[in-house]
Amino acid sequence: MQSQDVAPRPAPASGSASDPVVDVEQAEAALVEHYPRLVRLAYLVLPPGLGRNRRVLTAHALTQRALPRGRTATPVIPAQSDGREGDPGYAFVRLQVVRTALEAGLPLRRKAWPKRSQLPPLLPQVWGLRLFPRSGGADELALDQRLSALTGPARAAYVLRGLEKLPDSDVRGLLTAAGVTDVDAALDEADSAQAEYALLDSPEFDPCSLQARPTDLMRRRQHMKAALAAAAAVAVCGALLGMPGDGWGPDGAAAPPYAQNPSARAALDPALLLKVPAAAWESSARTDFSVWPARGDLTGDSALLRRALAVWARPGETVQVSATPGTPSGGPSGPPQLLYAGTVDNARVVILYDGLRIVRYAEPRDNTKGAALDFARVDGAGRAEASAVVLGRADGNVRYLTAPWVTKAADRDLLKPGSDTTGLALTGGTTAPMAGPAQSGPCTSWNVLQLTDASGTRLLTDLGELVPARLTTGRPGAVKDASGAGALRAWAPFACSLGAMRSAGVRSVNAWTYAAQPLPDASGTADWVCTRAETWQGGGERVLAQFHTPGGKYGAVAAKAENVPACGAKDPQVLAGVLWKSGTGTWYLLAAGSRGTSSINASGGVRATANGNLLAAKAKQGAQAELKGTLEDGRAVSGLR
Repeated sequence: MQSQDVAPRPAPASGSASDPVVDVEQAEAALVEHYPRLVRLAYLVLPPGLGRNRRVLTAHALTQRALPRGRTATPVIPAQSDGREGDPGYAFVRLQVVRTALEAGLPLRRKAWPKRSQLPPLLPQVWGLRLFPRSGGADELALDQRLSALTGPARAAYVLRGLEKLPDSDVRGLLTAAGVTDVDAALDEADSAQAEYALLDSPEFDPCSLQARPTDLMRRRQHMKAALAAAAAVAVCGALLGMPGDGWGPDGAAAPPYAQNPSARAALDPALLLKVPAAAWESSARTDFSVWPARGDLTGDSALLRRALAVWARPGETVQVSATPGTPSGGPSGPPQLLYAGTVDNARVVILYDGLRIVRYAEPRDNTKGAALDFARVDGAGRAEASAVVLGRADGNVRYLTAPWVTKAADRDLLKPGSDTTGLALTGGTTAPMAGPAQSGPCTSWNVLQLTDASGTRLLTDLGELVPARLTTGRPGAVKDASGAGALRAWAPFACSLGAMRSAGVRSVNAWTYAAQPLPDASGTADWVCTRAETWQGGGERVLAQFHTPGGKYGAVAAKAENVPACGAKDPQVLAGVLWKSGTGTWYLLAAGSRGTSSINASGGVRATANGNLLAAKAKQGAQAELKGTLEDGRAVSGLR
């Protein structure tokens, strides 16, 4: 940020006579109601050079200090959402947040006292932990890098446009009130950044939803005298390590080393990386990640591989780390296997495998700042699950690295089972970029990866993680890949429901048509389908019971549950119900159980009983009923909610 871009703070009580007067209570009410939004605004405007932990704490501190000391006048710059439209209290605290966030990026001067916002915040403080927002994908990383290249006023203009939805006239007025002297230059510079405003709502930029990592646990347990001695030793060792030799300088974004034992050194030595021969999979009894050869144009770049291993062992404060649920994020216990090292779009990417996890290290193509480290658990992967790994995501597209046994790759829209596929070129196992599934807005398509090898064809879907999830159909315990025409038709109405299974460590998702029910108005037969997502960690399974009427494009979620055996190989039984309105306007309670259900009973808002696995009873709109089923072996089963 250029120091001349922000003028000294004007007196807050100098508003015109026509400006609304804001008192402390009104401003406090606006701050409390919109606190998460204001903190996100401060976090995005603050200079990224502060580091993610300090940006989080500073954003909270600036927002909490935005209240006026008394009654004050402020120009109203309307916000574009319910509850904030024309609220002078919100306009005031937003102006204060933007002003102090811009001041925080000003350079310290020798002959002037620093402003309070330029110093580390006294409060809030969290001792013993480093806090930072949850990591997003490659798109969020690229946006953060573009924002870091902007000056503070330009970054503020971009965020006010995208997050606050303000027109340029209001952005101009707010920046002027915040002390920006050259607003036109700020707006012009903001125009140079690609307008990806939807990404500003990502968890990547949410300083209210945080991940925590410990600081140095060993040193925290020592007495003060030992801590001072350790600090002195670290200072001496740091000077030595910074010198040419075996120091940590070449490790890029990695933190200082914490151990130099032989096992740790071996795990960090790029010369000891395991590299499988290209044809090993052809003669091996195993078909999983352990027989993938090392591919990519940078497999011989020792400096890159060293940085990847060092960051994996000890990620620094600026590294964005993410892991699928149930995946340990510690360093390797020994030399891992190299699967890929190469250039992907505007990044250098290294993919490693240690028998339990796939680890992806990525850094910008022109420097080592903004590195990212992603973990995915893949233990027990078979031929189907080890078919592909995500290399990178950019501009809504996904690029994959496929298994060496894959002979053909294509892009298919799961919502259009009768449409043709679009072939994807394979270059050294790397696919051409393909459009990923819809992230937001209406679900009008759901693109999946179709791979073919000697054993057949299978579909994989990107759920926001390193390893795409396998799609299957059939009764639990006897599922098969969703590749035939019948399987594609079965999945089409329920493709959009896959969005509910993102970022859950999903290994596979099965769609099972467990019942077909004639509709009471004789308009056709509806399908009852259970979709169940199995995870790599063996817990956190997600089950959706869905109802699809004839002619409908999408299925409706009738019930859902987590961590239940229903609809799975251990207990394939499932029971669910839905209120349905006929073409004549009559409401019905429809319920269906899987094969083996001998009777269904409804109680509560609807009382009815039926023999067999289907129930249809007239009901009132909004009625709520509790379902109980009895299986042929006498066992009771409850309806999913």
